[in-house]
Amino acid sequence: MFKTELLSPAGNMKTLISAVNNGADAVYIGGKMFGARAFADNFSFDEINEAIKYCHLYGVKLYVTANTVIFENEIEEFLDYMNFLYESGVDAVIMQDLGMINLVRRLIPDLEIHASTQINAHNDESLYLLESIGVKRAVLAREMSLDEIKSLKCPIEKEVFIHGALCVSYSGQCLFSSLNGGRSGNRGRCVQSCRLPYELYDDKKIKTEGKYLLSTKELCLVNNIKDVLDANIDSLKIEGRMKSPEYVGYVTKVYRRLIDEYYLGLEPKVTEEEIYNLNVLFNRKFTNGYLFNDDIYNIKTSNHLGAPIGKVIKVNDHKIYIKLDHDLFQEDGIRFCESSKGMIINKLYNEKELLVNHVSKGSIAVVDNKVGLNSKDLVNKTVSKNLINEMKKSNDKKVFVSFKLKALVNTPLELTIDDGVNRICEKSILLDKAKNRATTKEEVYSKLNKLGSTPFCLDKCDIELDDVFIPMSVLNELRRKVCDELIFKRCECNNKVNFKYEKKIIEQSNDSMSILVRNEKQLKCVLGKFRIYTEDYKLYKKYKDKNVFYKLPRIMHEFPSFENENLLVSELGGIYKYSKNNNVIADYPLNITNSETVNFLHSLGVKISTISPEVNNYELEKYSFPTEKIIYGRPDLMILKKFRKDGKYLKNNLNNYFPIIHGKYTTILHHKNIDLRQYNGRVLLFDETEKEIKNLI
Repeated sequence: MFKTELLSPAGNMKTLISAVNNGADAVYIGGKMFGARAFADNFSFDEINEAIKYCHLYGVKLYVTANTVIFENEIEEFLDYMNFLYESGVDAVIMQDLGMINLVRRLIPDLEIHASTQINAHNDESLYLLESIGVKRAVLAREMSLDEIKSLKCPIEKEVFIHGALCVSYSGQCLFSSLNGGRSGNRGRCVQSCRLPYELYDDKKIKTEGKYLLSTKELCLVNNIKDVLDANIDSLKIEGRMKSPEYVGYVTKVYRRLIDEYYLGLEPKVTEEEIYNLNVLFNRKFTNGYLFNDDIYNIKTSNHLGAPIGKVIKVNDHKIYIKLDHDLFQEDGIRFCESSKGMIINKLYNEKELLVNHVSKGSIAVVDNKVGLNSKDLVNKTVSKNLINEMKKSNDKKVFVSFKLKALVNTPLELTIDDGVNRICEKSILLDKAKNRATTKEEVYSKLNKLGSTPFCLDKCDIELDDVFIPMSVLNELRRKVCDELIFKRCECNNKVNFKYEKKIIEQSNDSMSILVRNEKQLKCVLGKFRIYTEDYKLYKKYKDKNVFYKLPRIMHEFPSFENENLLVSELGGIYKYSKNNNVIADYPLNITNSETVNFLHSLGVKISTISPEVNNYELEKYSFPTEKIIYGRPDLMILKKFRKDGKYLKNNLNNYFPIIHGKYTTILHHKNIDLRQYNGRVLLFDETEKEIKNLI
């Protein structure tokens, strides 16, 4: 029977164990290299091997993220890493880089690959392309609605996020951190520019209810889990490789119960206590996300809010008096909502100001005024020491096994252990008929059931017993032996691969020039001089014969019929749909950072590939087919599915103004022109006048 997988995150071994013990079907981790959470603890090579064995011991799959873009000088190191992961027995690798996906599929064909959400798969055409090169699963763009997902026809496995942090930009389509903070989100080092304060401007400043205009709420689908499960999506993913073992364990535990109830034919319902605890663990307000067309923004704060616990009824320089709506414990964390001041409660007093470790709801709790509070504020709980302690006590997961014992006269003692997949049989001493007292079935069962130090739990025990005497030490040793062999069998991996990778120099001319224009005036200024790109289809049709290309939208859910057209394509679906029968140039949102991606796109029919602005070293050009680079202008920093329609600029705290282009989707541009005019390549025009364009040319 089909059953949706619950996939949990882990940033270290403690968190992985917590995920496994609380019911994850699979866990995803990152190594020290090439993962999109570079600031998590992450796993060394030895720890990856340990994690794989631990997961496999308990029947849990282990996926490793290698979901960054790969630069030219990293290809061989990346392949060595893929070789290590395959031979270690990882169940799948989650990848973003299209060239590396294609290369690894060629060189290590038995290594299962899942396409990361960073690859921005949001239509059937992109999924068919991924399926055609052997990708097993795609993590869908978080901007897709449930109805859009249900309409997909490609049979590739599909995975969606159900809980945790959201990106405001389409994943893999954000250059904000890279071009402004010097740390690339596509390289796992995002500075979270979206969590910073901004002001909105038109001709003058526009008043907003909050200043965190790009900050998102936290995804939480506990109340919608039945609808998600009804869609038969292959895997439901919890975000959080930077989160604590207690957070991952508890979130996993809640979704595990809801999913199990669904498959038992029950109505999966979350409890009020679970909702409260999820809020305490981490939230920036919860949202049902784009999956259910919900609002994703919380512009008032980008911080963890916690859950309401009470209200300050009196405050002085020394003490704060709080009327409680929920229990409060010593070592809990609290935040005062209006002042945004927070503290850990090291000393807790009751109403009589006597030291206690717990004050019940409905009572008055007193805490030291360590934060200089001077107003009667609302209070939220942001850390629950009780919940943390509870999660630390969670029981180890057990694997159900069955024993079959044969103890027959004049026959070797034989014990078989079976976990439903593997069967181990071992024999021991030759048995004689009992001379005095025969061993009973109760004694045999008692010894076989002593599995406390193993990962196993006895489910069934079939005992075939003659009138014989079995030394208990022999039975104990036989039990230990079959258990040890089953542990080895569940964890063993015999993967081996042997490949040789060679790069070939490809002599190509990369000296073409092009210009992206925004209107007809700009187009006329450069007509006949360069290759021209326009997003205006009417302009394209009017000037098509003058070396003009139509720039397709970056997000596509409908694909018009094009044949023998000049197209600039920004996403995988368009590459799949149009590259064979049109003159196609691949644009930089495809995150092209190495020669393997260029050459793969060329094999699909792409004529020229535009290198990502994140690439500084153009060594890849001598190993690839024709490329183009951005040499001047304002690249797109973000593309947003929904954003307020007023305002022309976002201003940050450094007084940088980021232009906003409104349309079906919202695009935020760089606050300044990049300038690499020592190279040939593409110029991106914005609002330049005719005179400025002529001077620029």
